[in-house]
Amino acid sequence: MTWNKSPADGGAGAAASAVDGSDTGLARLRELGYKQELKRDLSVLSNFAFSFSIISVLTGITTLYNTGLNFGGPATMTFGWFVAGAFTMTVGLSMAEICSSFPTSGGLYYWSARLSGNRFNIVGQWAVTTSVDYSLAQLIQVIILLGTGGKNGGGYLASKYVVIAFHAAILLSHGVINSLSITWLSFFGQFAAAWNMLGVFVLMIAVPTVATERASAKFVFTHFNTDNGAGIHSNFYVFVLGLLMSQYTLTGYDASAHMTEETKNADKNGPIGIISAIGISIIVGWGYILGITFSVKDIPYLLSPDNDAGGYAIAEVFYLAFKSRYGSGVGGIICLGIVAVAIYFCGMSSVTSNSRMAYAFSRDGAMPFSSVWHKVNKQEVPINAVWLSAFIALCMALPSLGSLVAFQAMVSIATIGLYISYALPILFRVTLARKHFVPGPYNLGRYGVLVGCVAVLWVATITVLFSLPVTYPVTKDTLNYTPVAVGGLFFLVLSSWVLSARHWFKGPVTNLDG
Repeated sequence: MTWNKSPADGGAGAAASAVDGSDTGLARLRELGYKQELKRDLSVLSNFAFSFSIISVLTGITTLYNTGLNFGGPATMTFGWFVAGAFTMTVGLSMAEICSSFPTSGGLYYWSARLSGNRFNIVGQWAVTTSVDYSLAQLIQVIILLGTGGKNGGGYLASKYVVIAFHAAILLSHGVINSLSITWLSFFGQFAAAWNMLGVFVLMIAVPTVATERASAKFVFTHFNTDNGAGIHSNFYVFVLGLLMSQYTLTGYDASAHMTEETKNADKNGPIGIISAIGISIIVGWGYILGITFSVKDIPYLLSPDNDAGGYAIAEVFYLAFKSRYGSGVGGIICLGIVAVAIYFCGMSSVTSNSRMAYAFSRDGAMPFSSVWHKVNKQEVPINAVWLSAFIALCMALPSLGSLVAFQAMVSIATIGLYISYALPILFRVTLARKHFVPGPYNLGRYGVLVGCVAVLWVATITVLFSLPVTYPVTKDTLNYTPVAVGGLFFLVLSSWVLSARHWFKGPVTNLDG
């Protein structure tokens, strides 16, 4: 990869000649036809912090640890993490290259529109917020259950209506926080990044240290769990299904792109935010997986709905580790509190990212009532887009009241749908725009097309893998509804374009005066 100082042909590097001659990202924004409306106050550290706190290894690994144990077990989690991480890095490198050329809040939407003329919506972004905050509501339910004696001790198990109320309260608080100025958001973002980093180290050391029984290295690195009641006995099959935990965790780093209009020298610092968030997450995430998995002994018991945590595997691991040592699981509950705070800030940053994309989308007139969602308040915050994002994330969780299967199908968009949106601009960059793409200060040089092709092929691969049946025999209750959810979304987007949007939406438009 290289860092160009002045690419030719009026590309991103031409920003060096820019407005006040100091901020190349601001200059590039004007070249792209947009005036500065948001407060450009984020440093490279703050930009990184938003992506790192959305990736949040404490969030993704904790909430999908059951999936990892079920499908493949320890071997899938320890080695699958690096498989998913390596290919995710190719996606991140390619996105960073495009971000450097087009540092706008529109991110993926804007890149695709400029590189191909195609458009897509932000449902995947909202699905991420929904899944994160609903996961936090479920974890709060488990914390209360353990804190009141556990399932076997007659502890309080909140109903699905109480869980959705938790979800609504969390989203309300995220809306309030995101209504503050970017200075406050920058502070919370950096605090969240530090919390995630320190939290990982505390948990990966404390839990296995406290546990009276530990798994062997052979178990952690070689054991495949095919005795999962799913009717699948192929090591390879359960391995690829188990990759979902890793891939779900390693999402959300496009936040650095959506925050570029609020980041100083965004054509350089946006790409740094993307790449560093992925790289550091891969390292600390593996440490967290190892620390927890060395405390795992009885997989069937951890997954059993009859254990104290009601089948929430990591919660049971924490609880048993402290209970076996001290006779009380309070320490484990405190550890869950550390995770809960990390998930909370993950959701907060996700709402921030969603709102910036909705703001950019509506700036180009691409949403119903665009003039409403594009409004910026006195603190230079897209206030209406913030509350729209929180409201939609609430609505997308409501199917859980009727059917958890329907809800799980909907949030599958958070992984596959979002990665498809990542792959589209990369695909256009290596095909339609291959000859006319003008790189910014950060670029992959002659390797750009190769890395981009690998990234696109990986997304195509996981789209197929995560659509495979996860239980045999396949029935209406065990069917993997992921392809139905993603296919339905594609159909709705395509229908919307053919029947309506193609007649009025013309793509990115300038808002510069004169």
